[in-house]
Amino acid sequence: MAYQTIILAVDAGIATLTLNRPEKLNAFNRRMMDELIDAFDKIDSDDAVRAVIVTGAGRGFCAGADLSAGGATFDYEKRGAVGSGADLSDDSVRDGGGRLTLRIFESKKPLIGAINGPAVGIGATMLLPMDIRIAAEEARFGFVFARRGIVMEACSSWFLPRVVGVAQALEWTLTGRVFPAAEALAGRLVSRVVPAADLLPAARALAREIADNTAPVSVALSRQMIWRMLGADHPMEAHKIDSRLIFERGRSGDAKEGVTAFLEKRAARFPDTVSAGMPATFPWWAERKYE
Repeated sequence: MAYQTIILAVDAGIATLTLNRPEKLNAFNRRMMDELIDAFDKIDSDDAVRAVIVTGAGRGFCAGADLSAGGATFDYEKRGAVGSGADLSDDSVRDGGGRLTLRIFESKKPLIGAINGPAVGIGATMLLPMDIRIAAEEARFGFVFARRGIVMEACSSWFLPRVVGVAQALEWTLTGRVFPAAEALAGRLVSRVVPAADLLPAARALAREIADNTAPVSVALSRQMIWRMLGADHPMEAHKIDSRLIFERGRSGDAKEGVTAFLEKRAARFPDTVSAGMPATFPWWAERKYE
């Protein structure tokens, strides 16, 4: 796929995905959704990529949905996106932001959101399934759906309270107000706020630390373990997965190399890859054969 709304660049094991509609503050449309999903597919299949940074071109991260259709922006039938009277279970009715966040959720590579400016609507909700979020001081955030007469999208009713807690999620979504980076930091939506000039260097430093020091399969598994255990009803569910993955990883080439490198006081050279080295128990949530 030739990209028109994003830029994908890979350098020394770090992929940078840039939303690239700066004249529209990188407003989200169907083309951008398709391109982002395609890019995440490429990234997951490339074992040379160890970490991903997502940022925006120009002065914004993403101003939300492209509103150029005016009052019909969210009326799928009027815009011809679905047939008149389409069944609500039809695939064409699915929310585009949700398609994207579900794809991010499934990623095997760690994702760092580098929020350089306004992140509103889908610009805010697409950040939620990313693993680390860093904001420039100029960044602004808004879960503005109630002010547009719609509701939370992009699976954010699942992600947001898990990231920031129920009370904070309700305050931001019920008011729909836009708030500054300092409030996002206080509410734990982001982990760090830095001057604009330091944003990408800070994101790259984090990505570099992952790429240079960790086993890619371990990172992929840890990411899924943390996200998926948020819905577990007892720590025994985590114990089941921990035990099986420790057993399988413990006899892997990565574990041997990790311990040997530590004892020899040198950098590890992990042999396993996410394309070929995932344990037999993965994906454990799909087969459920260890219940």
